[in-house]
Amino acid sequence: MAHKELEYAEPREMEEGSSRRRRPQSEVVMGSNTADSSLDCFSALIIGLSYLLFIVTSPLTVWMCIKIVQEYERAVIFRLGRLRSGGAVGPGWFFVLPCIDTYAKVDLRSVSFDVPPQEILTKDSVTVAVDAVVYYRVSNPAVSVTNVENYSRNTQLLAATTLRNALGTRTLAEILCEREEISLHMQETLDDATDPWGVRVERVEIKDVRLPMQLQRAMAAEAEASREAKAKVIAAEGEMRASRSLKEAADVINESPAALQLRYLQTLNTISAEKNSTIVFPLPMDILGPLMTSK
Repeated sequence: MAHKELEYAEPREMEEGSSRRRRPQSEVVMGSNTADSSLDCFSALIIGLSYLLFIVTSPLTVWMCIKIVQEYERAVIFRLGRLRSGGAVGPGWFFVLPCIDTYAKVDLRSVSFDVPPQEILTKDSVTVAVDAVVYYRVSNPAVSVTNVENYSRNTQLLAATTLRNALGTRTLAEILCEREEISLHMQETLDDATDPWGVRVERVEIKDVRLPMQLQRAMAAEAEASREAKAKVIAAEGEMRASRSLKEAADVINESPAALQLRYLQTLNTISAEKNSTIVFPLPMDILGPLMTSK
């Protein structure tokens, strides 16, 4: 059976600045006809009878033979089980012959699905549950219908397998810190794998990384101990700086006897301002001076 490489008429949109290599979009479509002359005599006879039936019953069958697809849809037509040359048709109306033509509608809009949570053993032997979301759309309707049975289900299964393979070679710290790089790697891997199916993967995002409860407790205890150690170090450094400042202040007061008197008056002023119910009897420092000297 002859084959023909069909190229989808609508070019893919490429993001600006993207240097990622793309494979050519021409794919071999199974069952495509090279020309109408490739049909055998029996097939040509059946097609002629179908045209005759349409002409005879045209007032009634014309509404059954004219089909309409929306702007975001394409129709893949099969005539006598073979894909019609030209690939998908639409949007708008198209004509099908009665009894011998069948068609399949393909939606070109972006579709998203959730990848079920996958139990993954990381490179550092930690078990985590990771789920993701994948956005894709059909880029070649003829290829997506003829080359794969169910492109949607196949893409979902491949996304789950790719998620496990991509995260199984990374450590827990890399999974938590390098989500964007992992998502981009998964997108490239999925896009290369689904390209022969006429499907383009537009975006992959990792939604959540769930750790085991025991590991969460251990990490919380480690973080709490680290914070307590830092707090003790900061408090010790503060005490050391305070003692140095007090030593310098004591040296200054020792050099000037009048400074002690001023400090004494300042303390009395502070006590009288904060604790008004306290009665303070100031004692002159001159009286204490001879007593301290004699002692």
